Amino acid sequence: MADLECDLAIIGGGLAGGLIALAFAERRPGTRILLIEQADHVGGNHIWSFFDGDVDARDRWLVDPLVSSRWSQGHEVRFPGYRRQLDTPYNSIASPRFDAHVRAALGERLLTGAQVATIGRQFLVLEDGRRISAPAMIDARGAGDLSALRCGWQKFVGQTLRLAQPHGIERPVIMDATVAQIDGYRFVYLLPRDARTIFVEDTYYSDGPALDAAGIAERIAAYAQAQGWQVEEIIHSESGVLPVVHGGDFDRYWPADDPVARAGVKAGLFQPMTGYSLPDAVRFATWLVEQPLKGLPAATRTYAAAHWKKGLYYRLLGRMLFGAAVPDQRWRIFARFYRLRPGLIQRFYAGRSTIADRIRILCGRPPVRIRDAMHALLNPPA
Repeated sequence: MADLECDLAIIGGGLAGGLIALAFAERRPGTRILLIEQADHVGGNHIWSFFDGDVDARDRWLVDPLVSSRWSQGHEVRFPGYRRQLDTPYNSIASPRFDAHVRAALGERLLTGAQVATIGRQFLVLEDGRRISAPAMIDARGAGDLSALRCGWQKFVGQTLRLAQPHGIERPVIMDATVAQIDGYRFVYLLPRDARTIFVEDTYYSDGPALDAAGIAERIAAYAQAQGWQVEEIIHSESGVLPVVHGGDFDRYWPADDPVARAGVKAGLFQPMTGYSLPDAVRFATWLVEQPLKGLPAATRTYAAAHWKKGLYYRLLGRMLFGAAVPDQRWRIFARFYRLRPGLIQRFYAGRSTIADRIRILCGRPPVRIRDAMHALLNPPA
């Protein structure tokens, strides 16, 4: 097999790696990139969503072509005794569209079904024996060493349902927390695709990462039945477990002597309180495309360390959520949060809360006991 050469090898074709590849293909077409993905397609099996406020206008060139659904009419949330509609438009990217767009942009610069066996100094070796010469490389393969972090977990099972009759949902429902509270904070997430097609995701903020996919699928069926929906077909299914980080050691997660640059969740680039990574993946890709390839490991680690430092406030909130709130009462924290100003909510999801936002979130009558909150903040779990 012939050896390959590139200027930048991107290892991992998930959201972060794919966005980096698209950014270079668009803005630095003279840079020889190679995107290496172990699966036979890019992007896995996911639906990624974002609010308009999550991505700066100057960066929309990267994500707008990928959007498969957009709801300009905004979205809503539902809690016991309280519903609210918010005007911020919402967007979704489905992995098949993401895969198609990356393939069209990269052509032969995309390697699928390619497992990296060895990462050396300025070279990679694939399991099939091919050697790739790459003076610069970046690792975007999933999470790093999560044992270095203190985590709660956001876990979910989602299904796209084709119904016999219209579902009547006009806009995305980001959280329907009127459901029975099981395994921590539970809510159902709804994305209407067309009049008879809807994505239903059953989500949990839990203390442990174990995912009962079969049991959750049964709850989705029960939810659909409770809405009066007759399901003709399950078109698509996905599941996932995301870390909600409320503490840890960044230097253990990404040792300073690691010679390989990182991106995405592997670099710790996500909103700690939500596990939400798309805004950070976009910001990082549009930053990286402007950087020199020489010295990439140090530059990306410095970027990620600054992000970790800025995430302290969100980690403290996570510590309160998992350490102070009774699991089946965690919904009250989110219900209170969703009574705040729309701009504050938007900045929170984007990971850009102002000082005033941070004070407002914490002031007033808290939905957890002060004694429990202080204990959680001052006595983090080992």
